[in-house]
Formats: sequence, structure tokens, C-alpha cells
Amino acid sequence: MPTILLVEDEYSMRVALEDAFKHYGYEVVSASDGEAGLKLAEEKKPDLVILDVMLPGMDGFEVCKQLRHRGFMRPILMLTARSQEVDKVVGLELGADDYVTKPFGDRELLARIKALLRRAAHDPSELDTYRFDDVALDFVHYRADKSDHSLRLTSTEFSLLHLLISQKGKVVTREELLNKVWGYEFFPQSRTVDNHILRLRQKLEDDPNHPVHILTVHGLGYKFVD
Repeated sequence: MPTILLVEDEYSMRVALEDAFKHYGYEVVSASDGEAGLKLAEEKKPDLVILDVMLPGMDGFEVCKQLRHRGFMRPILMLTARSQEVDKVVGLELGADDYVTKPFGDRELLARIKALLRRAAHDPSELDTYRFDDVALDFVHYRADKSDHSLRLTSTEFSLLHLLISQKGKVVTREELLNKVWGYEFFPQSRTVDNHILRLRQKLEDDPNHPVHILTVHGLGYKFVD
């Protein structure tokens, strides 16, 4: 049974979400502030973390940053009452896998959770490992190295890279990426894919501003080439 860590300072929201998650079969641990959330993440090692952005003291952005810095590679979903695109971009750049803007419905949130957990579980495939240039990828154990230095890739980044490499040389549309990697049943006007591609380039390409492996096909999507 997957365990969800919920970090939400608003009491009524926290209780309502706890009840909903338990109803659908998840184990739930919760915290009302960032520092307590970090401690629980270390102790309980949850399968997924849900972070409210507007937390007292240490906000959700800093908690996300600290989790990734400490080596937590499982999915992080951020909740925000803000609609500005910049807040979503900041969260994704710090290592969040997805975000949901308040107010939201239970069905939308649960669908995102299921998609993140499904993606984090290894799906057996012929493409278990892959090498290009000085990069070595292990999709089974979620390891990535570049020039013998370990890289920190999130489960979403591994899934995105796996899909692009498995269709090497072919254009993969944003819609296909959103559907297969994020599990969206609809295609929102979102920079989610673009932001994750940017992060992958920053980690894997020698010159992220002039990528030679993860290429943009304008008006269509992206493709991977050796």
C-alpha cells in the first residue's frame, strides 16, 4: 500500500485530503509545516510527497529543494493557490514532478497521484540501460552518471528520457509526452513538458543552450538523437 506524505498547513484542507487518500487505500502521514515534513520524509520514506507551496516558515519550494538535495528521488506533487506560471516553473526547476492549482477536485488530484506512482514503479522494458557520449543511464535502478559523476534525476525525468530514447530519432509530440509520462487525459496549455526538457538538457547536455541530443522540433515536440 503506497504511503503519501502530505505537508499542508491549512487544517481543514489537510484533514479532508487525509480522509480522501485513506478512502482510496493509501496510507497517509501528514505535517503542518516544512521542517516537520522534512523530518517525516526522512523517517517514513514515503512513496510520494504532496507539498503546499504556502507553508509557514520554510515554504514548499524550499522543502522541495531540501528533499532533492538530501537524495529523495520519489515523486513530489506541489499544491499552489497561485495561478502565476512563474510559481509553477520555480517548483519544477527545484525538482517537483507535477503541480495542481487550488481549487481542485478530488478526481483530478487522485488521477495525478496515480499517474506519478505508476510512473515511479519500474515498468520492465528492453531498454534497461543506455549510454551516449559520457552519459550512462540505468532505468532499473534509477541511476545516471556523466563523466563518472552521479546525476540526480527525478523519476519523472527518467520516465521522460526513457520515452524519448525508446523512440530515438522519432518526433514525440507534447501531447504524447503529457499522456504517457504524466498520465493526463486532457492536454492543458502548460509548459510542464518544456520545463522538464530544459532541466534534462541542463543535466545531460555539454552545452544546454545548443543541445545535440534532446532536440526541439518546432510546432511538434521533441526527439532524441545519439
